[in-house]
Amino acid sequence: MAGKVIIFSAPSGSGKTTIIQTLIKKVPDLSFSISATNRPPRKNEKNGVDYYFIPTEQFRKKINNGEFLEWEEVYKGTYYGTLKSEIDRINQNGKVALLDVDVVGGTNIKKSYGSDALAIFIKPPSLQELEKRLRNRNTDSEAIIQKRLAKAEKELGYARFFDQIIVNNQLEEACHEAELLVKNFISQ
Repeated sequence: MAGKVIIFSAPSGSGKTTIIQTLIKKVPDLSFSISATNRPPRKNEKNGVDYYFIPTEQFRKKINNGEFLEWEEVYKGTYYGTLKSEIDRINQNGKVALLDVDVVGGTNIKKSYGSDALAIFIKPPSLQELEKRLRNRNTDSEAIIQKRLAKAEKELGYARFFDQIIVNNQLEEACHEAELLVKNFISQ
């Protein structure tokens, strides 16, 4: 089990976070890998819980020092990444790291880990449904929604590089499918 990773990627609004939270509760062998970012914390976000919030200069220094398993400038000037030390921490605790990463990061981690990684792409039933979900969240401005939808179209093109694609039409079914895939992968 040690050394395996499970990768989840999806467009914003696909239900990935809810699926991941369900898995963490149901599969005790998993530990969520906390990503790093240089953006400021949002209301109610805590350093070392939701993200590792790292100032831009320090983030770039960690990039140059090779401290990231993967990193990406997701939006102009906004970086996200997975610290190697975070995966080491999880492995040392005898757990399988569950990563929530951008599609580019997900494909790069899959290449690095090969058969020791299970890469799962969560897909919305349609772009129209994704737009509806983003609007129903009531968390983003119109400009951000449009930005997320444009990004989603690009991200959907990466789905074919993942081991499994789960279409999240019904959340409960998607959670169950993810649980079966993860438990099967861990037991191998």
